[in-house]
Amino acid sequence: MPFIDPEDGYLTVINLFKTTAWGRVDRLVAEMRSIVDTAAFPGWISSTVHRGVDMPGTANFIQWRGMADLEARYDDDTFKHHTIPVFREITSFVRLMQTEAVLSRRHPSLGEVTEISPDRDDYTVIEILDVEPSAQGELISLLETTHSWLQDVPGYRSQSVLRGIRSRNLDGGGGALAAVGTDNDFVVVYSQWADRESHAAYRTREEAPWASARRAFIAKRDSLTKAVDWNGYRVVHTRSAGRPAAA
Repeated sequence: MPFIDPEDGYLTVINLFKTTAWGRVDRLVAEMRSIVDTAAFPGWISSTVHRGVDMPGTANFIQWRGMADLEARYDDDTFKHHTIPVFREITSFVRLMQTEAVLSRRHPSLGEVTEISPDRDDYTVIEILDVEPSAQGELISLLETTHSWLQDVPGYRSQSVLRGIRSRNLDGGGGALAAVGTDNDFVVVYSQWADRESHAAYRTREEAPWASARRAFIAKRDSLTKAVDWNGYRVVHTRSAGRPAAA
């Protein structure tokens, strides 16, 4: 199963897809599974498909050996002339985000590594924090401090922070991709929770012992960010290089 470990040094690509109707999510998942199950790209390490829970959409958490391998994939004729048109048809929003994992921490009871797998029952939250490139490092440092009090929040399992490198979407015309924003202008927070209810309580429960720490964090985070976008997910499929697709 894939793991989030900054020591691996992988290029992590998080492909975020939104659609206007829940009925299209099934097709999104099916198309993503088809790509994952036939993946044999040089430098591809793993892909993990996430199905949206709170809003209709999907996310694919993909690990690559490096940037050159990803660019070769984007230059592939099948990607340009089949994959891009299919996702243009069924999505209302696409953001393909190149990142690197800079930290990954877990509740002390959960071992030494962050695993992502459909065999787990995590409620997974992916947050995209848009930031001025000059403030990216400060935002990451702020996120690093949250683990000390997140451990006291019921239902918290893990938090991983990924430094944004660049984003693209499908609006380049033909089979091309288009740049979104500028380099280093976002941070991704990938967190795992016991269930949707515990995460909702974390976001809204003001009388809890950790609530003041969360309020201070949100105030500082909001002073550094231009926008915050998030959704809750369940991991529904994964495959790694060298592993056959599940039947």
